[in-house]
Amino acid sequence: MTTLIATSQRRPVNRRALPRSAAFWLVAVTTAALLAASSAPSPLYPVLQTEFGFSTITLTAIFAVYVLALLLSLLTVGRLSDFIGRRPVLATALVVQAAAMAVFFSADGVESLMVARTVQGLATGAAVGVLGAFLLDLQPGDGSRLGSLVNSAAPMAGLGVGAVGTGVLVQYAPNPTRLVFAILTAVFVVLAVAVAALPETVQRVPGALAALRPQVAVPAQAQRAFVGAVPTMMATWALGGLMLSVGGSLLGSVFGQTNHAVVGAVIGLFAGAAASAAVLARDLSPARMTRTGTVALAVGTALFITALASSSLAVFVLAAVVAGGGFGSAFLGALRSVTQLAQPHERAALLSAVYVVSYLAFSIPALAAGLLITHVGLRDTAVGYGGFVALLAASSLGYQQVAHRQTA
Repeated sequence: MTTLIATSQRRPVNRRALPRSAAFWLVAVTTAALLAASSAPSPLYPVLQTEFGFSTITLTAIFAVYVLALLLSLLTVGRLSDFIGRRPVLATALVVQAAAMAVFFSADGVESLMVARTVQGLATGAAVGVLGAFLLDLQPGDGSRLGSLVNSAAPMAGLGVGAVGTGVLVQYAPNPTRLVFAILTAVFVVLAVAVAALPETVQRVPGALAALRPQVAVPAQAQRAFVGAVPTMMATWALGGLMLSVGGSLLGSVFGQTNHAVVGAVIGLFAGAAASAAVLARDLSPARMTRTGTVALAVGTALFITALASSSLAVFVLAAVVAGGGFGSAFLGALRSVTQLAQPHERAALLSAVYVVSYLAFSIPALAAGLLITHVGLRDTAVGYGGFVALLAASSLGYQQVAHRQTA
């Protein structure tokens, strides 16, 4: 879902810890698992709606509270590992994540789901910061950009795996609303224990309490690029919010798809395409990456609206792939365009500003859509939502064109 950049004071690796390469990939797997858990409820939402009898607006509220809790945690706990060490923060976050999965497992109503999603958001926000820093600490020291690439691709890959895996379990496994969370609880307990085998890459330094104070700032030299990147960040994450919040409901009510494995696969295609695009576009310039991705996002959104108007599942699947690819390329390009202009000591605050925009775009439009659905219906709301994303993509392309001409 993110590329996090951090600086740290390094110290010699504990000889009893895993080798750096093995530790790097263990952290990458942990990142993917964390985001897989965040998308796991998406194919379950229609099932849970039927089981607990809640409305679509309640569904989007359950979705939004996760993102807002994640944002709060990221802004407060995100830099803590720079002061007290990577391992204690990561281990604690994974234990809390396991607890959230246990609450999901025992959920018996809307209140339980709200609590589970809130706790999960807090745990994910805390873990995302330290995992991003860990990947950059442990990446090969030969000038490789593997850490930033995995930071971009692993979250999206995890989102896809979580949606697909949950869909298959719901469709074919016994006790579908419980089994996936039992598995995830065990996974996070094992990963929390495995943290002990990771090498610690920073020394403890004073300032931990001060680090809990949110820092959101855009350096003067990056302000123009940041303003230009805002429409791209909003368009990409707003469409992602729609797919992960009501994508399952759309597939059921508009396209008549009752196979939960297919629902999970379609949602997973969106995230998988985003991860693949980030990998494929990694060597392009930020400007070209953003421009190409935004065009794909606009085309994918147009296909999305066409699919809803024609009730064509095939077009909807194509829209998910094209728009997902646009998401991965456009967001990575926008992120690089602003972070490359910041000094190392300015990056944490700048990234906080990026994530404020992104996660608010991820949650608030989805929540607004939940309100509209009760008045105008799911299909019409989704069409209007798609038009909103297309407008954002068009404004982003217009700004990019003007900036390109001025630079030329």
